Amino acid sequence: MIDDLEPRPIRGDALRDLVREDLDGYSVEDLQERAEVMKAEIVRTEAAARAKLQKKSDADALFSFGKTES
Repeated sequence: MIDDLEPRPIRGDALRDLVREDLDGYSVEDLQERAEVMKAEIVRTEAAARAKLQKKSDADALFSFGKTES
C-alpha cells in the first residue's frame, strides 16, 4: 500500500502543532467550539490514563499474589 511508504507521524506532533496554531483567524464561535472539543479531549485523555493505571494496578496485584513480604 502507498500508506506504508509514508513516514509515520511522530507521537505528539499533532498536539505540538495544535498549540502553535495562530488563533487570530478564528471567530469567537470557532474559538468556543475549539475549547469545547479540547475539553472533551482532556476528559477522554484522563479516562485513558485512569484505565491504564487500573490495568497496571490489577497486573501488580496479580503478579504479587502469594509473595511474602521480607
